[in-house]
Amino acid sequence: MTGQTLHATAEFGRMRQAQAKRRLRMVAVLVVLLLAGVALTLTLGQSFTPLMTVLRVLGGAEIPGAGFTVRELRLPRAVISVLTGACFGLGGVAFQTMLRNPLASPDIIGISTGASTGAVFAIVVLSMSGPAVSMVAIGAGLGVALLIYALSWQQGVTGGRLILIGIGLAAMLQSVTAYLLMRAPSWTLQEALRWLTGSVNGAQLDQALPLSIALVLFGGLLLSRSRDLETMRMGDDIAAGLGVRLAVTRITIVVCAVALVAFATSVSGPIAFVAFLSGPIAARLIGRNGSLLIPSALVGALLVLLSDYAGQFLLPARYPVGIVTGVLGAPYLIYLIIRDNKSRGSL
Repeated sequence: MTGQTLHATAEFGRMRQAQAKRRLRMVAVLVVLLLAGVALTLTLGQSFTPLMTVLRVLGGAEIPGAGFTVRELRLPRAVISVLTGACFGLGGVAFQTMLRNPLASPDIIGISTGASTGAVFAIVVLSMSGPAVSMVAIGAGLGVALLIYALSWQQGVTGGRLILIGIGLAAMLQSVTAYLLMRAPSWTLQEALRWLTGSVNGAQLDQALPLSIALVLFGGLLLSRSRDLETMRMGDDIAAGLGVRLAVTRITIVVCAVALVAFATSVSGPIAFVAFLSGPIAARLIGRNGSLLIPSALVGALLVLLSDYAGQFLLPARYPVGIVTGVLGAPYLIYLIIRDNKSRGSL
């Protein structure tokens, strides 16, 4: 090995170490920001509750006024926001990375829309409520994802074909939802509308258990495939040459990502653009090397938590979190579409 080769190898090693340190720093910063965001939502709302009082309430102390405000109003909202945001972030970046296209997000290609349409159908036509609606929403999201995957299969799945089929199917589902809402009686209309905008109003702590199980189970499976997922960013031929079993990996990633998004949608409705935005934001923060799964989950949690807080307390009127994230995500979607007209986009 020549001296020039040794120097290049050492330089490459230093670059990898620097990238790893930067990645670790940014993940730590995101964790700190998320903890700060949770502290903000627990302490400051229409009234201020000192942090020590919040900690005493969380420790089980009975403090008149503060106990109800923190335990019943603020804590469920914060917990559900963090869990749903993490699920959306993980599901979105898994699709975007596997298909090597930032537009290939579950909330763009119709999976979230499918879950919403299923929920509206359950409420309006089947007169369901509570967990039954959530189960129908999860089943509908999984069914729509399977249909999109089957329709886009042609000796394999390419990102462009899957995205176009997903967008077309989403448009059809939106029409079905609009028709159902026109037929909805007034007493079910308000509940049905919640499934269209995305909201954590009325969040309950008992909703956190199934969401946590889904996050641990399907998020853990995604993390176990993170190396294969990163290899697939280099292209299917290279990934197959490096030993990645493409079919098994794709199916595992699709099932896990869809399940995460469907579970999150079943609790909060389709919070617009969180799955779409989390991956690209994480990629800008930590760079394109290494897995984006954990950073995207943290970014998704932050997006939902802070957008919900802004929608409740920082705007002239109160808005559901889905409206705030929609305002943030729509300009980025337009930018991506314009950029993709010039060159093929990638995460």
